[in-house]
Amino acid sequence: MIFPFNAGEVFKIALRLEENGGRFYEAAASKPFPAEIQELFKRLAAEEKAHKSIFTHLLKKVPPTAAGGTVWDPDNELDQYLKLMADQHVFNQAPADLDRLLSGLTDYQEAIKLAIGFEKDSIVFFLELMLAADGFGESREQIQKLVDEERKHLRKLTSLLVK
Repeated sequence: MIFPFNAGEVFKIALRLEENGGRFYEAAASKPFPAEIQELFKRLAAEEKAHKSIFTHLLKKVPPTAAGGTVWDPDNELDQYLKLMADQHVFNQAPADLDRLLSGLTDYQEAIKLAIGFEKDSIVFFLELMLAADGFGESREQIQKLVDEERKHLRKLTSLLVK
């Protein structure tokens, strides 16, 4: 079943992804990597928290016509579906999954490449959701802000990898 997402629903997914991303970066920062790499992961974890605040603010600014449900959902299953989408597509890590994912990483370049992949997946995910969201205009502009924030992470990671 495909749900036509609205801007409010996209921002709910974004909030979940930012939480998951923050957990990933916090765990990566605790690995025995060079100090510069640990600092980058700490900054990215802090930025994920800041992004969560930004996206919470943006969600509050979504017009009522773009924040309501797009389907009849008497059992509130859409929120569960959105959470599942966020967990399955980007930064999919329960604490056990995160431990398993990071336990095999001994090379910080591998960790950076993994983070780059996650950030790229986030951008693609949100661009696809932006296309699927109803309420074009202002709603699309707000979703684009979300994509722009994720691109900042990607630039930081790729510039460090190039160094």
